Amino acid sequence: MQTEGFLNHNGDVRNLVVYKVSQQISVLTEIFVRRFLPLSSRTVGQMQQAARSCKQNIVEGSKAAVTSKETEIKLTNVARASLAELEEDYIDYLLFNGLERWVGNHVRLQQLRVYVRTQAFEEEYIQLGQRLPAEDFCNLMITLVKQAQYLLDRMLQVQEQRFLEEGGIREAMSKARREARNNRNGPQDNRK
Repeated sequence: MQTEGFLNHNGDVRNLVVYKVSQQISVLTEIFVRRFLPLSSRTVGQMQQAARSCKQNIVEGSKAAVTSKETEIKLTNVARASLAELEEDYIDYLLFNGLERWVGNHVRLQQLRVYVRTQAFEEEYIQLGQRLPAEDFCNLMITLVKQAQYLLDRMLQVQEQRFLEEGGIREAMSKARREARNNRNGPQDNRK
């Protein structure tokens, strides 16, 4: 984290794993709706918006953190909530189409969990999305959503801890002002 005065900058959010996974989710959702849903369906727009909302709120929250940790936390939670909505859409698709949801110790689910963390997946996920059958595609998306939710939960924990340790912008501004005054006037009693 880079610090200039009392404003803290998080750096480039696009380097975070959670951002990269949310971007994959957004791209793959676009491919999914084009391949498997009638474009006139309201579900298309809802899924696209939920996937986009996750990624965009991660970015917006990171930028808002410069002046508002509260806004950062709220937007991170909005990103997580958008994923929950998207996950339900994929679960519903499986259910409504009589397809299997891979749960627990399902051998394909175990393999998928390992695969989505590899460099090979990162390099070929778009091509994969263009050829997977619907059941495999939905289970892939549910797996990615769960991975992103886990990462967002961790991000929320870090944001909460950082707030508890550093406080908000008003506290940082007051501290910076006191320090600037002390530097100008020399060491003084700060109890005033």
